[in-house]
Amino acid sequence: MAHRSLDQLDKKILRLVAEDARIPFLEVARACNVSGAAIHQRIQKLTNLGVLKGSQFIIDPEKIGYETCAYIGLYLKNPADFDNVVAALRKIPEVVECHYTTGGYDLFIKIYAYNNHHMLNIIHDKLQPLGLSRSETIISFNAVIDRSLPIVDIPGEEQAAAE
Repeated sequence: MAHRSLDQLDKKILRLVAEDARIPFLEVARACNVSGAAIHQRIQKLTNLGVLKGSQFIIDPEKIGYETCAYIGLYLKNPADFDNVVAALRKIPEVVECHYTTGGYDLFIKIYAYNNHHMLNIIHDKLQPLGLSRSETIISFNAVIDRSLPIVDIPGEEQAAAE
């Protein structure tokens, strides 16, 4: 597993860039008391391991008119169509997450809509034609916790092996 190759410097770098993805590498180097070249090498290593998956600006959906957030459990008429349904979901811009889960749902998605009427149109016009037997929608009123996973002390090989 990738976490076994992370040392304290990697963790400190991850904490700094997770807090501010736009932090200059030179500032990270100063905070870590290493050279800028060392930071570049570590960032490249973390990217190659798949620990870092790039950086991005996070757009607040509500600020651009998407006032309704919903989680929808999808039940497929034919679960063998899973790959085709996922490919079709990728083409629906309002779908921002899609998970293959345990439990009753075949898929669990997160979508944003301008309002409830727009939500109904997405479900009726974009989701139902994908071959759903039914769906269950949960509207989110507000995200009270919305954060990235914090970088904490990751168990070492000895502790992970014991578990």
